[in-house]
Amino acid sequence: MEILACPKCQNNQIVKSGIIKDRQRYLCKKCNYYFTVNKLGKKIDDYYVTKALQLYLEGLSYREIERILGVSHVTVSNWVKEFKIKKPAHTDYHPTYKIYNHPELVEFLKNKEQLKGAGMIITELGDKFMLIKWERFKD
Repeated sequence: MEILACPKCQNNQIVKSGIIKDRQRYLCKKCNYYFTVNKLGKKIDDYYVTKALQLYLEGLSYREIERILGVSHVTVSNWVKEFKIKKPAHTDYHPTYKIYNHPELVEFLKNKEQLKGAGMIITELGDKFMLIKWERFKD
């Protein structure tokens, strides 16, 4: 890992200065500031954040989103809080979803009986497609 600049003064005159807790320690020659490299951590692609929030707004639970995207339900919950997403009140229905590959999706859409009286959204998930369907008029 290459250190580009001191985090305090942004100067690039730095030298190695020992190891602390198995991490390289550095010294800035300009301001005499000692620092170690920050751990980068895992970064989840924005695609998954967007998909998770879309699914949440469609009425899927955190656990359902976890099963579909493979992202922890706690992470999804944190994204909802971070972006201040409010789920609309959908007391009359709960959407159903199904994952299809392309030929299965085409076959499903050919049957007009399955399309009547329902709203649906089709969204891409990698090499598959997710169909979210809900009853349009429920008594």
